[in-house]
Amino acid sequence: MSFFGRSSNPQPPQQPYSRVPPGGAPSMSSQRTSSSRYDDPRAYEKRSFDYRQAQQRAGGSGGGTFLVTSSPNEQLAMTNCLIVHPSDFGQGQHVMVKQQFPVTVRHDTTGKIAPGSVGAALLQRQWIGLSTAGDEVTVEPLPFIPSYLESIDIEAAFMKRGNEIAESFSSDDMAHNFLRAYNGVMFTVGQFLIFEFHGHNLRLTVKGLHIVDPLDPKGRKSVQAVTTSGVLMDKTDVMFMKAGDSPIKIKSSAKKAPPNAILQSNFKFEDMGIGGLDTEFSTIFRRAFASRVFPPGLVEKLGIQHVKGILLHGPPGTGKTLMARQIGKMLNAREPKIVNGPEILNKYVGQSEENIRKLFADAEKEYKAKGDESGLHIIIFDELDAICKQRGSTQSGTGVGDSIVNQLLSKMDGVDQLNNILIIGMTNRLDMIDEALLRPGRLEVHLEISLPDEKGRLQILNIHTAKMRTNGILDRDVDLLELAQLTKNFSGAEINGLVKSATSFAFSRHVKVGTLAGISNDVENLRVNRNDFMNALDEVTPAFGVAKEELEQVIQNGIIHFDQVVDDILRSGQLFVDQVRTSTRTPLVSLLLHGPPGSGKTALAATMAQSSDFPFMKLVSPDDMVGFSESQKVAAISKTFADSYKSPLSVIVVDSVERLLDFTPIGPRFSNTVLQTLMVLFAKRPPKGRRLLIIATTSLRPILTDLGFSESFDSEIRVPPISKLPALQHVLEEVELMKDPRELKQTMQMLVQAGFGSQDDVNGLNIGIKKLLSIVEMARQEPENVGERLVTSLMGL
Repeated sequence: MSFFGRSSNPQPPQQPYSRVPPGGAPSMSSQRTSSSRYDDPRAYEKRSFDYRQAQQRAGGSGGGTFLVTSSPNEQLAMTNCLIVHPSDFGQGQHVMVKQQFPVTVRHDTTGKIAPGSVGAALLQRQWIGLSTAGDEVTVEPLPFIPSYLESIDIEAAFMKRGNEIAESFSSDDMAHNFLRAYNGVMFTVGQFLIFEFHGHNLRLTVKGLHIVDPLDPKGRKSVQAVTTSGVLMDKTDVMFMKAGDSPIKIKSSAKKAPPNAILQSNFKFEDMGIGGLDTEFSTIFRRAFASRVFPPGLVEKLGIQHVKGILLHGPPGTGKTLMARQIGKMLNAREPKIVNGPEILNKYVGQSEENIRKLFADAEKEYKAKGDESGLHIIIFDELDAICKQRGSTQSGTGVGDSIVNQLLSKMDGVDQLNNILIIGMTNRLDMIDEALLRPGRLEVHLEISLPDEKGRLQILNIHTAKMRTNGILDRDVDLLELAQLTKNFSGAEINGLVKSATSFAFSRHVKVGTLAGISNDVENLRVNRNDFMNALDEVTPAFGVAKEELEQVIQNGIIHFDQVVDDILRSGQLFVDQVRTSTRTPLVSLLLHGPPGSGKTALAATMAQSSDFPFMKLVSPDDMVGFSESQKVAAISKTFADSYKSPLSVIVVDSVERLLDFTPIGPRFSNTVLQTLMVLFAKRPPKGRRLLIIATTSLRPILTDLGFSESFDSEIRVPPISKLPALQHVLEEVELMKDPRELKQTMQMLVQAGFGSQDDVNGLNIGIKKLLSIVEMARQEPENVGERLVTSLMGL
């Protein structure tokens, strides 16, 4: 026989042996005085035999189909047992109802239950799904040996909705009465029962069970095991918690830790549609909720107050609002008040401040009446920066913005302090929030919800494709791990957009040809495949990602390796990229490419950036800032650098530094504000765990020394112009200006005759690759005289 017994029950797992006879729980003097009962595995056979013999002695019909009736009276209903006729089952016998609900039976003492009938209380009927209108149900002896309960977690609420009293119930007293009333009764996770305490009828729900130290098949003591059913004994730890929607007040014991009254034990972020934020949630729980799990008496001994505020900040789409909104669902607390920042504002004088006061009214009223036993009130502010800007920063004549901040400050941590509130604020602009709100005692926990890493992106992809996989619509060639690797710098919202984009490509394959809305006949074969996701990756791009179009635009003609120096520059650039990627000592590296105008500095810098394959690549160019004031330029440059700090690996190309500085030699004139901004940002180390490569270009290298800017760079590379005829010939061959080699040879001879020197001399030829390519394209417009046109143009420089 298997050590864990024989079971035909489809719902509960196989249970270890029980020490509960059918007549009820035995005396604990013989069962819990020593741990020797765990030491001899051979005792299992004897106990199993004793259990079966006790069942036989109890008598009864052995089970069958029974007519369902209500419990004979209130007293028997309060036992939470199934009431049976003495001829059907033994007193205290454990049975299985409908082959999945284990319960304990009790004999009818009123004579109202006839043989072949069972009486069930209202909550029992709701739990099992029974009706007294002629319903019949199967009741069989328990097919497995039940186990003792080490602990039981119970959620309590008033039986009558809306009932609210000032009395706080002691969990110790409730546990004592519960054990006395139900010792020897079998309980199951999810079971409903009624419990009378201090003259009040309470509705209880069994939330969790653990059995007494079971044995493994070799007789060794095992760890405490979770179970779905078990028998209560007089040493079982009974843990009471309040139901989230009930006003009942339960005072936790200061002697032992209560059950998790704040968080539901089976809560997972994945179930709420949130992925990649496990670390952030752990931090929130430790800072804001851990102290609320422990008994108020213990927290009072420590002399501390609970954290009152959390501020979630980070890029858009990373899950701040979603995370805050779902916190209310995971807590056994009142429904949180969710407020969008702009909704607070009102055109009437004083009404905006009144809206703030109304948010705290319920918490103030309850805290005044109940003190530390008050329930937790959660207020969630979305777009907090809309109403809590730095005081004095706005020029409005009403000053309503400053008044709102003052009102919120006084409510959170004013003279009349509240200890039963939790404020959760969210913003994309942490720099705009008033500093007084960010100090301890107010929004003291600042948590950055950053872009998800590869593991987080895989979690998010699993969440958004769960139904596709369940319904068989996701094709087998889709590898979510591959997609997680390809979606660098994607936020959670952008990954959601990627999945929707992929499904749109799948939909488009099943549209009738020649129609816009007609559906093809093979729509049942709709599958979202890998190619759909690859197309979606081209369509959906992350906001904090690669400036693909800008970088490709500056190197649209590619890099022409006209000389060995070009290869040397690119090789040096790759070394700097590797340094940023691997070095632990230099998370910030800055490189300056300088040379004459048109020598290809921007194209080389963009090529270095693209070859790095960093998840964040941006181009800061004066072309995008035409007409910007100094403050606008500073804001644009600062934002690019701030965005780069959100990615683990970033590269920023700062093109034409002298043009960004508005430098002109007449005067001379330059923007000192932009200069100071660049000097600070070029020297500012990125946050811990972030790495940044800066590649700048300039055509006026000497002025950077005069401005004191040259010291900001770790290294410099000169990009020379084309100064030799072999290099020029290589360019002409690369762009295929002349199809006939004899014509190319003749053109080179014409250049020598024009005074550009011999094949090896440097004499008069000094042109940037960009300028040369422009001249080549102009000469190409006259095919019959292309060589002469090229020489003439070069002589005119």
